Amino acid sequence: MQTVSSVLDAISDVGRDATRGGYSRGVFTPAESSLREWFTAEAETRGLAVETDRNGILWAWWDVTAGRDGALVTGSHLDSVPGGGAFDGPLGVASALVAVDLLRERGVRPQRSLAVAVFPEEEGSRFGVSCLGSRLLTGTLDPDHVRSLTDPDGITFADASRAAGLDPAHLGRDEEAIARIGDFVELHVEQGRGLIDLDSAVAIGSTMLGHGRWRLSITGQGNHAGTTLMADRADPLVAAAQVVLAVRKAAAEQDGARATVGRLQPVPGGTNVIASRVELWLDVRHEDDAVTAALLERIHGQAQKICAFEGCRATLTEESRSGTVHFDGALQRTLGNALGRSFPGAPTLPTGAGHDAGILGAVAPTAMLFVRNPTGVSHSPEEFVERDDADAGATALADVLDDLL
Repeated sequence: MQTVSSVLDAISDVGRDATRGGYSRGVFTPAESSLREWFTAEAETRGLAVETDRNGILWAWWDVTAGRDGALVTGSHLDSVPGGGAFDGPLGVASALVAVDLLRERGVRPQRSLAVAVFPEEEGSRFGVSCLGSRLLTGTLDPDHVRSLTDPDGITFADASRAAGLDPAHLGRDEEAIARIGDFVELHVEQGRGLIDLDSAVAIGSTMLGHGRWRLSITGQGNHAGTTLMADRADPLVAAAQVVLAVRKAAAEQDGARATVGRLQPVPGGTNVIASRVELWLDVRHEDDAVTAALLERIHGQAQKICAFEGCRATLTEESRSGTVHFDGALQRTLGNALGRSFPGAPTLPTGAGHDAGILGAVAPTAMLFVRNPTGVSHSPEEFVERDDADAGATALADVLDDLL
């Protein structure tokens, strides 16, 4: 039987980013398409029947004797952030495949159907909306809006999905797929230090912080860098620099808040050109959705003041928002009982990261398992999982699935 690490070793060269380090595996890119082909081959090798639904979600079915409605579903995603680590997403997919191997080795005969699912564009790194596949499935995104989304090269989601073999006309809430999900359990690398500090290989997820993404467009006056006196400038990049500092200050003053500017794009972007516009992307998170909203309002107000002082204008546009999610209590107890036999004392941890399990919680009971990351670093090439911990995670997932089956 394969280990989790040996399964992941097969894709260790797919999507490597020579510039950023780590991996860049945007949805519908050649790298992500190769990973989808890899998953399909791995699933079919195990005798799983693979299909793609109208929103681009892959489903690999172990047993459909009991019918597909109300199935037990596990899995994660294969796309990455730019320059991301090797485990964010693929660990959950590989662990699900190995968990199926373990269940078969134990002689488990499912009393309900089991599917391993792969959700596209979880990170939102290409089209700017996180958990896009699960949001489409659950109907929390307008399909017309999604079809019109563009990547940095100006390619629309409609065109990219069509090139990947989907019909963009059929994107949107999928009642048939929703009915399939009786319970959903997602395994994921922990994206913080919780398990390091608790000296545990695995943990059960409790809550997922509410978070959102916004685009702040700051417009000024584009001009020549050599002929425009400093006093005559309306430089949106100067305003944007001050906004970045204001974001950090506002979040630091609010207990438990996180706010990040992870991307900033001056237009036109020439070295000897004063920018005419700066696009700035903002990520804000807090466990209390009202606090998130208030923090965003404070940041927006500060941005408007800064821009007015610099002779610029600021426009804020929401790209996505999710409230705080409390994972299903009964399912958490089931996970606790299952892990209590093999992993006594497995802790329960909240997560500040977003996951498809949080989106799917609106239509079905969902739960999460986290596997220790000894670096405590994620969304970075430094993200890591020890081989023994990866196998411990797959065993924990198999124990949970065994009980739920």
